[in-house]
Amino acid sequence: MLSFTVKMTFDPADRDAVQEILCQLTPASRNEPGCVSYIPHFVEGEGCTVLIYEQYVDEAALEHHRGSPHFHQYAIGGLYQKMKQRQLENLSAIC
Repeated sequence: MLSFTVKMTFDPADRDAVQEILCQLTPASRNEPGCVSYIPHFVEGEGCTVLIYEQYVDEAALEHHRGSPHFHQYAIGGLYQKMKQRQLENLSAIC
């Protein structure tokens, strides 16, 4: 199982647009084969910071996600164009 978080910061003026993009990207991502969890959050008290918690059954499922049309449209063509900073943290399950 692959688990990680992606933290992105945006201009507060883009908050509504970021939310709309995530509302399109999230259900499409959750419906992918091998996607266990895809949960975007706004970080409270941090203007327009988004944290996405993602889990995939294996590397093939993650690569499928990254190659999907909705990822290219909403992440690469949307979020990545608006973000100021991005941080990825890979996680290792304890139990």
